[in-house]
Amino acid sequence: MTAEARTEASAQGGLRAWLLAETVTSPGQARAQKLYLGWRRFAANPLALLGLGIVLALVLLAVLAPLVATHDPFAQSLDRRLLPPSSAHLLGTDELGRDIWSRIAYGARITLMIVLLVALIAGPLGLLIGTVAGYLGGWIDVALMRLTDVFLSFPGLILALAFVAALGSGLENAILAIALTAWPPIARLARAETLTVRRADYIAAVRLAGASDLRIIVRHVMPICIPSVIIRITLNMAGIILTAAGLGFLGLGAQPPSPEWGAMLSTGRAYMLGSWWLAAMPGIAILVVSLGFNLLGDALRDVLDPRAS
Repeated sequence: MTAEARTEASAQGGLRAWLLAETVTSPGQARAQKLYLGWRRFAANPLALLGLGIVLALVLLAVLAPLVATHDPFAQSLDRRLLPPSSAHLLGTDELGRDIWSRIAYGARITLMIVLLVALIAGPLGLLIGTVAGYLGGWIDVALMRLTDVFLSFPGLILALAFVAALGSGLENAILAIALTAWPPIARLARAETLTVRRADYIAAVRLAGASDLRIIVRHVMPICIPSVIIRITLNMAGIILTAAGLGFLGLGAQPPSPEWGAMLSTGRAYMLGSWWLAAMPGIAILVVSLGFNLLGDALRDVLDPRAS
């Protein structure tokens, strides 16, 4: 073994020993140990790695769409319409001669944008409503939870359809409609977490120190709820993707010629008997990505949930 190899092995061994040390000497080491042990539990689950791989593949496909797409996703050519999968067109062509693989690659950008924007809207909104209701209690809790119950009483897709009908069709309105249907479960979860910690001794100590209710909620209650909210949002991603695809399928989401997977599935259904790939390819994309988020969410629940064994 060369001197460089021995030095590298020694450094790796020192880092591993530092991450696994029984005595913690700093808050940074404690956080690093928690992350390292969580990653070890995550990596020990093959399905978790599969879900993570699918989600990372979606991100890479969205980022690298101009490089991996073999054709212009909007270019039409009736001479190439309804061609089956081949070396020239990996997943075939649609009824207007557009390359399906290229459209799916660019459609990954739309799917990823929908997922991220819905998470950024529904996550903080549900977290805020749930923690405020759980911490303040009283009539505020009753009012906010009854509002949450109203949203939960309708199926997500039906409620999203109602919002889109009121707001108008289009990708931006579809994202807003899906976000407005995704926050109630998060609010319920955040409220339940808040009820378990609002009587804790450290909350009482902070209150006696003169902290306001807003500061306690933001600085001391919300951080406790964030891991559970992350898990819930990740598990909800599959439902968000399916709802977005459903709106696109009905013509209420992304509008043509946008390569949104639900809209591609809708146009392909008319050719399912003779040209099965038009509907099968975007359908498989929706299935695989939804499965990936479900597997990732299950794994994050095992890693982040402090009550998990």
